[in-house]
Amino acid sequence: MRNVFAIAALGVLLGASPLGAARAQSQAAAAPATQTETEPARPQSQPMPATGPVTNLPLPRFVSIKTSRAFARRGPSETHRVDWIYERRDLPVRVTGEFEHWRRVEDSEGEGGWVHYSLLSGVRTVLVLTDMASLRSRPRGDAPQVAYLEAGVVARIMECDPDWCRVSIDGTRGWISRADVWGLEPGEVLD
Repeated sequence: MRNVFAIAALGVLLGASPLGAARAQSQAAAAPATQTETEPARPQSQPMPATGPVTNLPLPRFVSIKTSRAFARRGPSETHRVDWIYERRDLPVRVTGEFEHWRRVEDSEGEGGWVHYSLLSGVRTVLVLTDMASLRSRPRGDAPQVAYLEAGVVARIMECDPDWCRVSIDGTRGWISRADVWGLEPGEVLD
């Protein structure tokens, strides 16, 4: 008999969101980036790689929340109003902007704000989106199941190929279909 079990989403939630974020007030819309007149236009087949003006790292990129309480603010300073409170350590977020010590982030629902860089980690994680997603022993749909994962579970990425990710959740390791998770760019491969 196989030992297959379910792993439930953990963490204290503030509000009704299953992601550990609470709406404090409405979020201000971010202004879209524009191309300067001195910049030559690139063909659509070769988009200009965007990098952050502070870190020179790619934008957008995925990181995770480092602490069990992180404030997402309306603007890049402590004087700005708090829009979201993330109460889920290791929750993946997408960095979409940078200003000094602040990073503009969004979660899987597209909500977020400006978070101080000290509250973010480069450790890559994914959020399970599909309820009772299969965690498998190998990266194949017919491989034996190791566990079932509830929607909202956060897993650390060990490696990813174009179709599967090997993840770890509280010591349990296995492969999950990329279609069942959020926290990766399309086609992104991680070793």
